[in-house]
Amino acid sequence: MLKQTPLNAAHRALNARLVDFGGWEMPLHYGSQIEEHHRVRKDAGMFDVSHMLAVDVDGEGARTFLMRLLANNVDRLQIPGKALYSCMLNDSGGILDDLIVYFLDPRRFRVVVNAATADKDLAWMSSQRARAAAAVTITPRRDLAMIAVQGPRARAKVSQALPQSKPATDALGPFFAAEWGAFFFGRTGYTGEDGFEILLPVAEAPGLWRALLDAGVGPAGLGARDTLRLEAGMNLYGQDMDETVTPLECGLKWTVDLENPRDFVGKAALLAAPPRAQMLGLVLLERGVLRAHQEVETRNGRGEITSGSFSPTLDTSIALARMPIGVQAGESAKVKIRDKWLPARTVKYPFVRNGRSLVAGLPSSIR
Repeated sequence: MLKQTPLNAAHRALNARLVDFGGWEMPLHYGSQIEEHHRVRKDAGMFDVSHMLAVDVDGEGARTFLMRLLANNVDRLQIPGKALYSCMLNDSGGILDDLIVYFLDPRRFRVVVNAATADKDLAWMSSQRARAAAAVTITPRRDLAMIAVQGPRARAKVSQALPQSKPATDALGPFFAAEWGAFFFGRTGYTGEDGFEILLPVAEAPGLWRALLDAGVGPAGLGARDTLRLEAGMNLYGQDMDETVTPLECGLKWTVDLENPRDFVGKAALLAAPPRAQMLGLVLLERGVLRAHQEVETRNGRGEITSGSFSPTLDTSIALARMPIGVQAGESAKVKIRDKWLPARTVKYPFVRNGRSLVAGLPSSIR
């Protein structure tokens, strides 16, 4: 039987198309995936992301434990509320998960992990706590739901939906979080737009969802979430990265702190072996749709698309692709689609950020 979030009844009331997403019954869309995508880019949309899991790491040794557990340097978090994006690696440098960690106070951190990897992540964290004999408690917060509100008008509409005694969410800086009673507001997201990811008690989630609807925030499903994150150049775990791939091979070198002398799980492996591939963006130059696992031909050999889709914002097909080392952005490439090799161009990503295209020179013939 599929697991359900606290907002399942709300999705049904809105006639959402529900699908199996990693064992969870989740909304794919509420009628039009394209409209939901554009609403987030131009106004404000909201996603039920309660299938994801918040994990609280508490105790005197919390910072030291996370500094060894994560590839990015948690010691950079010195201001309460500051957030950090990182990968959690295995001993071989492969990615167990990508996550966000929030610094709450010297004894408290909150980590938000992906739904599909949550059980594996908890087991790994517990094993590493034992390995380091760390003085920390690890608490999965399954009592919390999570709603992401994203778009250029997201902050204003969240403020409108909250009661008069609301927190000063407008004052919250990007990649910062704040607690307000049992509510937790993170100015983070997975769309390339401004907004919040709001953690709150399960019983409170349907009420906030209704208040956001009343404030004019439209619901959006997994389909729009995927095209939005692809345009924003954000990796999807299990598709663009997994345990066989290092952060250096999927465009996440910036999340790995190899300069600091601290040790972390997987560091030795990263230092011992250079990356075997790199991640680049692709834009298709003829009509067609780029999809995962399609072959890419470059001057340096073959690559493979890891994520691909039609981009509603750019009105053409885009992809993230694992490419041979040495290929540069701006080069010609070919993609095999239904036994035909179609022309494409390598580009830097993100493709879109804050509603604006970052890809120049797209031919009008493919729009």
